[in-house]
Amino acid sequence: MPRKTADDFHPEVLKLFDSYVHGATSRRGFLEGAARFAIGGITAAGLLEALSPRFAEAQQVANDDPRIQTSYVEFATSIEGYGKIKGYLARPAQAQGKKLPTVLVVHENRGLNPHIEDIARRLALDNFIAFAPDALFPLGGYPGDEDKARELFQKLDQTKTRADFVSAAGILRYLPEGNGKVGVVGFCYGGGISNYLATRIPELAASVPFYGNQPPTTDVPKIKAPLLLHYAGSDDRINAGWPAYEEALKAAKINYQAFIYPGVQHGFNNDTTPRYDEAAAKLAWQRTIEFFNKYLRA
Repeated sequence: MPRKTADDFHPEVLKLFDSYVHGATSRRGFLEGAARFAIGGITAAGLLEALSPRFAEAQQVANDDPRIQTSYVEFATSIEGYGKIKGYLARPAQAQGKKLPTVLVVHENRGLNPHIEDIARRLALDNFIAFAPDALFPLGGYPGDEDKARELFQKLDQTKTRADFVSAAGILRYLPEGNGKVGVVGFCYGGGISNYLATRIPELAASVPFYGNQPPTTDVPKIKAPLLLHYAGSDDRINAGWPAYEEALKAAKINYQAFIYPGVQHGFNNDTTPRYDEAAAKLAWQRTIEFFNKYLRA
């Protein structure tokens, strides 16, 4: 069966799904709203299933790929956070004695799922040390079910969670195998965290938010890291905050690049769901790797 794309769904269904994924609509609310678009023998539940992630089908780099080394590691974090953070560490198998740049990978609002682990492995193949923490670790970790993960996520103390991500960046900065330069890339919730970290960590060397919430404009002058911002053209919810953010970036003379990919959906880089757009995702990822190579290796 051909893989479905965003074009296979009514725009209102995609909006409902986005609302459901981000906790503004319940599962029941999605099913009731999507029912009027369930035609041709497809039920509302079928629409939800079709839009949900298929991790195995989208995996690009296998866990046992001999070109990389992966492990789950735990670190102590600052007293402001939860105290410990656990995550997925991926690095090239052959570093050839060179210290490598490090990248903090920040997941969406479901914790450390297989897709984010795959992102970390992709970075390792591009000769970075990538660390993807699981914000759900204090609550038992990613549960293996996206709906349960979203429910757990709402129980986190975001002040503590943000403090842990700040600590994680600091850990990478002093990682013995690292070169002392840390970048961050995040998606959706993680995009918002990437923006946040840029306002909190003066030593951050590069930040790449994918369709993330913008920080308060009053915090923008604190940004020292160069930014590469990716936005989906059909993402009214996130894009509503972009004009004010852009104005603040210009006023503060921040080094930034921003790209809006026309006609694509929020989550276009996530190749586990039909919202994935191959052309936009490949271009955005190419730009991301070039950006990290420029600012993390010099």
